Amino acid sequence: MHHLFAALLAAGFALATGTAAAASNCKMLQIADWPVRPGRGIPVVDGAINGQKIGVLLDTGSGTSLIVRSSAERLGLSRQETRGLRVFGIGGETHAQATIVDEFSIGEVTRKNLPFMVAGERDLGKYLDVILGEDFFDQIDVEFDLGHNSVKLFQPKDCEGVSLAYWATQGASEVAMESFLNAGRRIVVQVQVNGQPMQALLDSGSHTSVLDKSTAGQLGITPDSPGVVASAKGGGVGAKSVEFWSAPLQSFTIGNETIRDTPIEFADLWKDATYTPTGSHLPRKVDGTPAVLLGADFLRAHRVLVAHSQRKVYFTYEGGPVFQTTGAPRPRNAPPAAENAKPSTSEK
Repeated sequence: MHHLFAALLAAGFALATGTAAAASNCKMLQIADWPVRPGRGIPVVDGAINGQKIGVLLDTGSGTSLIVRSSAERLGLSRQETRGLRVFGIGGETHAQATIVDEFSIGEVTRKNLPFMVAGERDLGKYLDVILGEDFFDQIDVEFDLGHNSVKLFQPKDCEGVSLAYWATQGASEVAMESFLNAGRRIVVQVQVNGQPMQALLDSGSHTSVLDKSTAGQLGITPDSPGVVASAKGGGVGAKSVEFWSAPLQSFTIGNETIRDTPIEFADLWKDATYTPTGSHLPRKVDGTPAVLLGADFLRAHRVLVAHSQRKVYFTYEGGPVFQTTGAPRPRNAPPAAENAKPSTSEK
């Protein structure tokens, strides 16, 4: 599959001079400013396939961009079977196919004859048709300003060693991303949960942040622990549903920001992400799954710049609860469930 960013950039993204960062030679060249549909909780923008309006989910948690199968059927796209390609996610395995889109548009850009994967065993909702994944974002810097319903794309120039959080006059928190060699095409950062270091995947496609159940168990958190309550079931691209619980955390730290006495959801996210290799009778579990999904609730409470160019994530707290449990999202500046659920910062 073509690299989506390279394909779309070649199709005519104009590089407009944007905001200068801290150093005089550093410039943030803005590629696009996409309006985000309000009230969705997750970042969805408008696009079109063959002239038909679609919703595009900006999903940093997906390594590969794809068209949802139910949408491919609605749009009348022809599909071909793929050999040797298996796709796993929350809810288990999904059957993968391939298609060629005659015309794909997002923002002001149109690209013809663009290859896409087709997958997904469930309808993700009205007007949510394409998942634009990290194979698109990993060659650019992306700013999530969901409080203002905006996602911006940048190409920094001469910005080595310079803070790229251009909006943060009082400074921004930052955390290093794992190297591509270790994390692959994923935005993985180090966090601490109840003082224990672990890896978190920045997943803009997840409504809420989620702790993996096995990791929760290592912290002494189970469905029977005091203060734990059952949440609604949920799922991903696979056909199966996953049970979620909400649990109280003593602390969650990312960069120099610490959130104390906050609820967070946990679930056995990867219980169905198993496969049986050819010639074997023993199922294996998909490896390399992070302990935490850092979801769109975190993004809504912050302004975040994912600087792939520097392998860093910059963020500032904008207000409201950092973590939410399953259900209708709270307004951005609604009071948190507990006063001490707001983050605190300390200088490094």
